Amino acid sequence: MKSTFGKNLTVSLFGESHGPAIGVVIDGLAPGIPLDLAHIRRQLDLRRAGGEISTARQEGDEFEILSGFFNDHTTGTPLTIMIKNSQTRSKDYEKTKNLLRPGHADYTAFIKYGGWQDYRGGGHFSGRLTAPIVAAGAICEQILAAHGVIIGTHLAECAGIADAPLPTAETELQQTLQAVNARQFAVIDDQKGEEMRQAILAAKQNLDSVGGVLETAVCGLPAGIGEPFFNSVESVLAHLIFSVPAVKGLEFGAGFGFARMRGSAANDPLRMDGDKIITTSNHNGGINGGITNGMPIIFRTAIKPTPSIYQPQRTVDFAARQDATLQIEGRHDPAIIHRARPVLDAMTALALTELFIEARGTAWQTTLD
Repeated sequence: MKSTFGKNLTVSLFGESHGPAIGVVIDGLAPGIPLDLAHIRRQLDLRRAGGEISTARQEGDEFEILSGFFNDHTTGTPLTIMIKNSQTRSKDYEKTKNLLRPGHADYTAFIKYGGWQDYRGGGHFSGRLTAPIVAAGAICEQILAAHGVIIGTHLAECAGIADAPLPTAETELQQTLQAVNARQFAVIDDQKGEEMRQAILAAKQNLDSVGGVLETAVCGLPAGIGEPFFNSVESVLAHLIFSVPAVKGLEFGAGFGFARMRGSAANDPLRMDGDKIITTSNHNGGINGGITNGMPIIFRTAIKPTPSIYQPQRTVDFAARQDATLQIEGRHDPAIIHRARPVLDAMTALALTELFIEARGTAWQTTLD
C-alpha cells in the first residue's frame, strides 16, 4: 500500500486530514536548483480556504522544508516538506463515525484497510492532502518556468456558468494564463466569475454544493516530449490528474468532441512558421502519438460537487449493518473547484517534470536550453 508516484521524480505523500501534519517527500531533484519560497507560499494561498464560498476551516498551511534544501538551493537529496494541521475539530466526526458518507471513500477505505484507517475528515483520502502536492508542484513549476514553460488553469465552467474561452493564438494565450495566474478566483471574464460566486452561495444557502470544469493550458513546450505507449503525455497527466479527489472526467484538446467530427475537421493541418513547424488548429491539444508536438497542451477536467453537504442523506450504519440517515456537521466547502485550480497546475508540473527528466536526464533541471 503506497502513496508514491514517479520513476525519475518520485513524490510520496504522508499524513491524514486530522493528524498532526501532512507532507511530501520529493526524490530526483537535481542539486543546485534555486527555489523561490514565496512562489510556494503563493500557490498554497491559492489552495487555501477563504471567504463565504469555502469551508470555515482556516488552515494557515505554513510549510517547513526539513531536508534537501540548503543555502536557497536544492541539495540533490530527498526534499521533505511538512505542513502542520492546526485547525482540526475531530469531534465533528466522532458521533457519525459509523455512518458512511455518500460520495466519500468511507466504505472503500474501510474495506481496503480493514477498519484501521483514520476516518476523521477523510483521513489520507481527504482533499487536505492536496496541500503538500501544491507545494511539490510549485517547485516543479519553477523548474519548468526557467525553461520557458508556462502552466495556467481557469474555471471554464462552474454551476453551469461558462467563463470566456481561452484564446487560440499562443502569444495571447500566454498573456491570458499570466493574468489568470495572478487572480485568486481564476476566471477570464470577471462578470462570469461573479455569477459563479453567486451560484456557489445559492447552493450553500440550500445546504448543497456545486461542481464544474477546469481548463488547463501549457505553453512553451518543445516537440518530442513523451514516452509511448505507457508513459505518453496523456497517460502520465491522466495518472496524476485522476489522483486528485473530486476529479471524475478528463479530455484533451477537442476530447469527446472528436466523436462528432469527421477526420477532415479533426486533423490539425501543419505549416511552417519561420524555422518552426506548427499546426493551424489545435484539436489534438498539443499531443500526437502521446508526444508533444510543440503546440500548447490543452485539457479540461470535470470536478464533481463537494460530497459533504448538509442535507439529510440516505446511508448505512456499517457497525449496526442497517440503513440509516446522515446529516453531517463540521466545516465543508459548497464548492472546491476554485481551490482545485492550483492543484491541477501542480499535478501538471509534476507530470511534465517527470517526462522531461525521462527524455533529457536529471541535468536538464539546471541546464537551460
